[in-house]
Amino acid sequence: MSFYNATAHARQSQASPSVSLEKGAYRLRAPPSKRPSSHLRHRTRDSRASRDGIPPALRYGKQMAVLVMFLICATVACFATAYYLFTTRWDTASPPHSRSGIFSSNDIDLHPPPQVIVDFNVDFNLDSPDGGGSRSLISSGFVDPEERFLAYLPHSGFHNQRIAFENALVLSRLLNRTLLVPPVRLGSKSLSYAPYEALLHMLIKSSKQDLSHCRLHSTPSLYKQELSTPGSDCVDYLNYTYVPWEWLVDLSAVKADQKLLHRWNFKDDWLRDSLELGQEDTFALRDSTRDMYGFQDFISYSNHGGRKYQQMIHLSTLAHRSERLIHLGTLFGSSRLHLRNPSNLLLRKAIRKKMADSNPLLDDIARSIALTIGATYLGAHVRLGDGQFEENAERNVRLVWWKLVHGVLGYSVEQALDMERNFAPDYDTESMAPPELPMDIKSQDSAPKVQFSRVFSYLPCNGRRHTDEHLARLNIPLFISTDSLDRSEDPRLASLVQTFPCTFFLADFAEQIGVLDRLYNAYDGLALKPFLVPLLDAMVVARGTRVVGTEGSTFSCFIEDVLWRVYHKLDIISKG
Repeated sequence: MSFYNATAHARQSQASPSVSLEKGAYRLRAPPSKRPSSHLRHRTRDSRASRDGIPPALRYGKQMAVLVMFLICATVACFATAYYLFTTRWDTASPPHSRSGIFSSNDIDLHPPPQVIVDFNVDFNLDSPDGGGSRSLISSGFVDPEERFLAYLPHSGFHNQRIAFENALVLSRLLNRTLLVPPVRLGSKSLSYAPYEALLHMLIKSSKQDLSHCRLHSTPSLYKQELSTPGSDCVDYLNYTYVPWEWLVDLSAVKADQKLLHRWNFKDDWLRDSLELGQEDTFALRDSTRDMYGFQDFISYSNHGGRKYQQMIHLSTLAHRSERLIHLGTLFGSSRLHLRNPSNLLLRKAIRKKMADSNPLLDDIARSIALTIGATYLGAHVRLGDGQFEENAERNVRLVWWKLVHGVLGYSVEQALDMERNFAPDYDTESMAPPELPMDIKSQDSAPKVQFSRVFSYLPCNGRRHTDEHLARLNIPLFISTDSLDRSEDPRLASLVQTFPCTFFLADFAEQIGVLDRLYNAYDGLALKPFLVPLLDAMVVARGTRVVGTEGSTFSCFIEDVLWRVYHKLDIISKG
């Protein structure tokens, strides 16, 4: 206001005594003289002000205020328009969004949250998910003309792919070759093992490079109808996706010691065009069975060295191959590499440990859920969903129950049998003998001891706590990781839920996992949440104070032998 006061005072002294300022307001005063000449002299100068009774200074301030308000409104409108365009720019191509967040791809969310398109940062466009193959990496200077490579064919579920990838990292390091790293296939439709040529053909056909027409059409109903049409090449489009290993696992330490090159294309054309590799530059070790070839770093008198593999190949045999590319078939199998050299064993242990360094977003979510459950809780990985695990579900769940009650909480065999009769009435417990517990429970004895009888959940329990003193240990929180679609309603898990009233599943933490609803894969347009949930599940269960798994599951082995031990700062168990 002082600016306007000073301006008004200056104009008053120069123009006319007829206008003065009192207490921030203008008012008219009678002039001291009515000489005609003075009236005429001021009439022209003050004609605009006298037209409506408003002096020029006040008119100027009013105009400036109007202009400022107009600019503010225009700025707000521009920002609002820009935000709307930003958050809706993919609406016409939004892929289906699974509300369940587990494995279902049947539900279509007509109002998905704002999307975050995950465009994986891989080396060069030539190596990106679009396949490439039109430009040589050698001519671009990225690859040395004399550089040598190792390749393999991935298959099966995530953890089988992980084991093969670990073996490939070790082999390529020992052979001093650049590893051609395939992407990870996530989802319910995995590629089963097949002989070399058949598996290679399956990998080529499973690429989504030529399936851009399978992305979301104008309406979800049209999209859903096309995907379900028999014979359509889009039938399995929703059931799997591809992501690079480096997005799931921190490989920075590994890459510091060896070179990795992304390979999203399994066609010979890619090898020829990108790496200038022909048939004469390739040595292919074509397997016809899953257990055909194993590899060892020592000389043995037996061809198979007492292992399950039909032929054990010494690493020196591969090291002396002159071809620029050694192309192997399957590398799945924890014991496929039979190593005795201490430095080689340390290398494999270091690589396996690095596989626990996961995506920062998933790690943050898992840590948040673990803290929400409480400082102390038990973890159980119960695999039920497919193949032998579905057939042996009752036996496997019973074994998990006994591992927890007898092996971890320390109830005697007699006490556990009595509890089983009460909490698992559907079992024929009268004729059942106690199962023989495996040694994996004892392997966790190095973990810090916990007074389980004094542990309670920070969260409201889904069941009624046990009030009997001898059952107090069962009130400890239990987090169950499982591939069952029903989860808390699955009758096969009833014995665990009834025994442990404070049982939790990943679905109980909707707020923490809700951020995954926004993630979509730039490669195929699919929502990433259904494919990331099993990995997040494993990361939460592995943070438990003690954890048990399902017999015969490589997923459980990874949780118990690697994740749990890394999270609790213990040496991993190196098998093979």
